[in-house]
Amino acid sequence: MRIALLLTLLLCQAAQAIETVNDVTGMNPIEVAQVLAPTELEQIVAAVRGHAGPIAIGGGRYSMGGQTATEQALQLDMRQFNKVLEFSAQRREIRVQAGITWREILEYIDPHGLSPQIMQSYANFTVGGALSVNAHGRYVGQGPLVLGVRSLRLVLADGQVVEASPTHNPELFYGAIGGYGGLGVIVEATLPLAENSKLMRQTQLMPLSDYAQFFASQVVDNPDMVMHNGILYTDDYDSVRAVSYLRTDAPLTVTQRLVPLDRDYKAMRAALAVASSNGGAKVRESVVDPLLLKRPQVQWRNHEASLDVRELQPVSGPDYSYVLQEYFVPEAQLERFVAGMRDVLKAHKVKVANISIRHAKADPGTLLAWAREDTFALVIYYRQGVSPSERAAVGDWTRQLIDLAIAHQGSYYLPYQIHASREQFLAAYPRAEAFFALKKHVDPTNKFRNKLWDAYYLQSNSRITAASAN
Repeated sequence: MRIALLLTLLLCQAAQAIETVNDVTGMNPIEVAQVLAPTELEQIVAAVRGHAGPIAIGGGRYSMGGQTATEQALQLDMRQFNKVLEFSAQRREIRVQAGITWREILEYIDPHGLSPQIMQSYANFTVGGALSVNAHGRYVGQGPLVLGVRSLRLVLADGQVVEASPTHNPELFYGAIGGYGGLGVIVEATLPLAENSKLMRQTQLMPLSDYAQFFASQVVDNPDMVMHNGILYTDDYDSVRAVSYLRTDAPLTVTQRLVPLDRDYKAMRAALAVASSNGGAKVRESVVDPLLLKRPQVQWRNHEASLDVRELQPVSGPDYSYVLQEYFVPEAQLERFVAGMRDVLKAHKVKVANISIRHAKADPGTLLAWAREDTFALVIYYRQGVSPSERAAVGDWTRQLIDLAIAHQGSYYLPYQIHASREQFLAAYPRAEAFFALKKHVDPTNKFRNKLWDAYYLQSNSRITAASAN
């Protein structure tokens, strides 16, 4: 351990005194004290034990509001901590270091005919990052990623390495998943795997008013349905294109097992550019998407799972950025929420490029659960300016949408720009105080920090401290 500590200290001293960490939007530059890119568990343990100041944890840096960094922190860049530690095709299980990307997992398990049980829509993310935000994808009958994790290992603030699962240290398991690095460093995860079957894509255009019934009758209980999402068209917000992927024995039309790393994304980027232009939503609905989706497609499940975020680039430029937001509402509230969302987005002339509708089963008990019951998720991808006034304007309409989601018994997703008031955060995440209490217990000096917890935990912690003093 002494050798590991010496190595870690030497690496930290060799790092640049001040380094700037940013995320994919380019809008959140944060000056950190040092960056450490560990390759061994002992380095992480030594760094956590030996560093007196704040520690922040980052992976692919696809969060969009500073959730992976804070000022003057020791930044743990986990991307080189990416080994496969154990694999069993018979048990359909893989144990990995947290810095591994889902693409790397797909490359490892694809020759064995296996696929992740649950993952998000793009394969660039690290496993630790996906666990920290409790990600979800388009998998039917699934939901938040916590449902696809058997166990994990954490490094706590005192350097202790602990195991956690739904039955062993469950409070840490359900706190760390979706906990945005607030409790400790997720260093390993054991994940269940599924069959890598062939999938046939089917699409159908329908009124929004028919979509919930279509989903209930044709999607959710269909044993052959593997993935599904809806595209909500934003000219009038009343039509949806359902895109489904069903198991099939039909011949492949896409022969690659994974999306090629050199794939050309010009068509997808053009479609998003059209959609975010004036009048573009109707053009996309009637011309662009029918052309892109008209051909029957049969591919491997892993091919669809290996999509690359490059299809969305360029994400940012000198005076703009494409940004995500996401809102969750109970199934029965979908149409009413969309009607209110339409009014807010149109009133503020938001340049929406895409709105995707997903579905998630209820969360089994994470402290920061975004799906407290079976839920529809609406993922908004939009273009915004980056000047202070333009960012302030986004904050205004974002808080309106958060209030709208809360009014419809829903929530909003935390990996994006931090615009919510503390009252909105607590209303959307009613078990946040339990999370804060757990953090105070396992991280009493608030060692693990980032801009999300700087915004919400410190305020709560100060209030608790003041109350105790009285």
